[in-house]
Amino acid sequence: MNFKDLKLDPNILKALAKQNYTEPTPIQAQSIPAVLAGRDLLGCAQTGTGKTAAFSLPIIQLLSREPRKPGAGRRVRALILTPTRELAIQIMDNVKAYSQYTDLRAVVIVGGVPQKPQERALQQGADIVIATPGRLIDLIHQKHIDLQHIQMLVLDEADRMLDMGFIHDVKRIIAVMPKRKQTLFFSATMPPEISGLIQTLLVNPVKVEVTPVSSTAERIKQSVYLLAAGSKLQMLNQLLQDPSIESALVFTRTKRGADRVARALKKANITAEAIHGDKSQNSRQNALNHFKNGTTRILVATDIAARGIDIDELPYVINFNLPNIPETYVHRIGRTGRAGMSGSAISFCEADELPYLKDIEKLIGKAIPEVKGHDYPMEPQAAAANRPLGNSTANRPGKTQAGHSRKPQAGDARKGRTDDGQQRGKPKQDRAPKAAASGARKPDRNANSSLKRDAGGDSKGHANDKSKGHGNGNSNGRTNRRPKPSGADPRNKVSSSH
Repeated sequence: MNFKDLKLDPNILKALAKQNYTEPTPIQAQSIPAVLAGRDLLGCAQTGTGKTAAFSLPIIQLLSREPRKPGAGRRVRALILTPTRELAIQIMDNVKAYSQYTDLRAVVIVGGVPQKPQERALQQGADIVIATPGRLIDLIHQKHIDLQHIQMLVLDEADRMLDMGFIHDVKRIIAVMPKRKQTLFFSATMPPEISGLIQTLLVNPVKVEVTPVSSTAERIKQSVYLLAAGSKLQMLNQLLQDPSIESALVFTRTKRGADRVARALKKANITAEAIHGDKSQNSRQNALNHFKNGTTRILVATDIAARGIDIDELPYVINFNLPNIPETYVHRIGRTGRAGMSGSAISFCEADELPYLKDIEKLIGKAIPEVKGHDYPMEPQAAAANRPLGNSTANRPGKTQAGHSRKPQAGDARKGRTDDGQQRGKPKQDRAPKAAASGARKPDRNANSSLKRDAGGDSKGHANDKSKGHGNGNSNGRTNRRPKPSGADPRNKVSSSH
């Protein structure tokens, strides 16, 4: 099948040819005809499967077939809501490329940048608006944008928007739109908590599910290092001495952790930049551009800031911290192995993260091969515990080791709250090695800072991507996070000096 078979207009096919697009991906092949037929859509596909084109191409076609009346100004007829600034900007770039031979005009509305240019862009007229919720609500309240003529609504990365506490913002935005509209709901994962919203928004939708929620791309080579406490930075530095790792996206659980890792890599003469919600929009965009053009070898990011990073030939993803939400692992490693390319996903795991590893392996249905023979092995007692889904191992070159099994110990899951609004294990996984031997730590005063800053606040202090004050960034009561056990060891608290 090619794009011509989807009955797209010649102007769109011309734009796709310019982008060297020939064959639609499965999500595109199934979604585009349904949207062109006017159906609501529930799309579930992993990152990198082509969701953006799956909804933007039919939107462009349907809107371009409705010419404006002579002398009439442009009205916003399509709204695309996204959780982060980076993702909104990425979608805007794609929409501009796909619609370049049409008369349509698109505008991106995000926080973290001055509002005046966005006001002027809206005054000039727009057919399509791509926005993050917080800044859009500001502009609605200030009467700079009118959504009464919306014909098509897209919720992209809907699961993440709900996890970040946007459900009330989304409902407030929907309330000012016409009740009759076509709604497209796209998400990489489909947790049970969003089913209520789906039933409210979608009318007899076509469901397109390209890959299961728990699936990981077969072409991604996964591995895990079981590490001694406090040895992650040494292991990362050693790993990056391999010149074959030309570039890598490194995930940390916290913003401060991302900064610490980037600083440590720079000290080791490895070009690295951090990207998270405390950075300005220009700083984040510059860091992303440097990574894409090869100026920066390593990009260190939090999960939320990484939304919108779209790089077809990213060879490596490194989980410096394992996520406490298993589906996030699938999201992370989906950044590599895209566009038919192969990729590698490497994870670091200390003893207190073993429960997270167990949950991830349960979700994906297999054990992640362990790399042995490195210089920083986990303590024998923890490393000897059972691995419930198997004992597959991946040995370093030139070494052969027998597999072993492991099982999280009762005291492993000692969790607090991170500044990304998630639970986490003991914080020394983000600390420099010398901190591992230190004594009791003072509580981290910033550990509960709002998720909205990592999502990207707007210039007025109103977050464009809000966490509604929920401690874990989830308004929907997600139950697959491990609870904080009683009697937590005070030595696992991080000093505010870090």
